[in-house]
Amino acid sequence: MKAAAINAFGGPEVVELLDVETPEAGPGQVRVRVKAAGIQPFDCAIRRGLTIPGQPAGFPRTIGNEFAGVIDQAGENATGFPIGSEVIGWELLAGHAEFVVVPTDQIVSKPASMPWEVAGVFSASGQTAHTAIEQLGVGFGDTVLVHAAAGGVGTVAVQVAKAYGATVLGTAAPRNHDYLRSIGAVPVEYGEGLVERVRALAPNGVTAASDGIGGAALDASVELIEDRKRIGTITDFDRAAELGVLAISTQRSPTRLSALTDLYEQGKLHIEISQAIPLAQAEQAHRAVESGHVRGKIALVID
Repeated sequence: MKAAAINAFGGPEVVELLDVETPEAGPGQVRVRVKAAGIQPFDCAIRRGLTIPGQPAGFPRTIGNEFAGVIDQAGENATGFPIGSEVIGWELLAGHAEFVVVPTDQIVSKPASMPWEVAGVFSASGQTAHTAIEQLGVGFGDTVLVHAAAGGVGTVAVQVAKAYGATVLGTAAPRNHDYLRSIGAVPVEYGEGLVERVRALAPNGVTAASDGIGGAALDASVELIEDRKRIGTITDFDRAAELGVLAISTQRSPTRLSALTDLYEQGKLHIEISQAIPLAQAEQAHRAVESGHVRGKIALVID
């Protein structure tokens, strides 16, 4: 099969469309013919040399950890999803390929109304955002500050918080302010003077914050919110313990992913696709993600 993979660590130029062995479904697994997949900053870090526990040694290495497609093979005792089922799922270091083998507890049914490009980018950032909003205890009456609100995680965090009854302020560059209004956030420009701008927009105070930037954004959250256990960062883990805020890592589950697909079907969750890029041009997708200017998500599409 074809896969967007690497034979060495480095910049986007090391990503190639390679011929790799087509996987076979084992017990409790299904094989999915991938229609679309998402790309995240995490994938770029893997390409640059980040290692994670259990990561296979050697090359080539496939990248990607979220996908959507059609089941074409089922292993022994793989139940609940017959061949031909359209599904959304996740699997580390596997998604940017024509086929993915995955346990059945890492997939859910794709809503019929959801385009493939959206389905492919739905799982990873969506579950990170949902985890953050849940761990921060966001609910009715809260005023939540979401940093990097126009990005992949931020977009979902804004809408999940809104669905839970919160008022949401979202930081972004001015070019993304109309977009933030369209998904229900009060936009605020990040950068110097952020604390004062937030206080002007939320005179009764901010009760929780989800940080996807770190650094000055996390400092501003600490200045604005008294209860530091209602501040969470998904990126600045080195400072989380020092500041007494939550270091939030994705807690993925089919239950969480199904909750997100339910919100989508209810019309409460919009996923912005900034670009749909063919798998053969995955290098271009890596460059775009590392530019730091992506609104929503980039989808890799597979014919």
